[in-house]
Amino acid sequence: MRARHHERHRTSHIGWLRAAVLGANDGIVSTASLLLGVAAAHASHTGILVAGVAGLVAGAMSMAAGEYVSVHSQADSEQAELQQERQELHTDNEGEHKELAAIYVGRGLDPALARQVAVQLMAHDALDAHARDELGITEALRARPLQAATASAASFAIGSALPLLVAVLSPASTVIALVFVTALVFLALLGGVSACVGGASVTVGALRVGFWGALAMAITAGVGALLGAAA
Repeated sequence: MRARHHERHRTSHIGWLRAAVLGANDGIVSTASLLLGVAAAHASHTGILVAGVAGLVAGAMSMAAGEYVSVHSQADSEQAELQQERQELHTDNEGEHKELAAIYVGRGLDPALARQVAVQLMAHDALDAHARDELGITEALRARPLQAATASAASFAIGSALPLLVAVLSPASTVIALVFVTALVFLALLGGVSACVGGASVTVGALRVGFWGALAMAITAGVGALLGAAA
């Protein structure tokens, strides 16, 4: 007897991966930019570190709250759609059979086979069939607010801790250069890893994240230098 064929798809990771990558990227970019801006304004080493810690805590809480609200709105919309579908299945079951069959015809099945598939799938789990094929709601892609919020906050804190640790260990005279260079390295690694997990080009992912991170840090450092000169 042949062994059962197993396939591994990356879509099962998409919910937490998106939140985690976004959080870590924002943590590195925002905290490194904050450190560079404050350092360029000629703040003391202690002042730079205080600003970095405050940015880490505030950013992690902001990411968690924002992600939770955003994803919870998506979850509410999904629940409303599913509730409407339950009502339609209860009041017009025959019409729902025809609707599902029409979807399968549109995908290339002949009408007789489409009706047969619709009948069998609805007999197994009518709501699941309509959620998946009519509404596009699947278990892998379903909104999970708490999971997204936790992943965002934790990954932001981890991302922020990297440039902050560099600032702690760096002499005051070299903090700007070291934070900038190491943040670029962290961002390139993050972009490469996330691209690899998602099945995309590692080089393109690393360059894309690194470019936008460098631009953000350069602009923030420039603003800090201007404010420091004007003070």
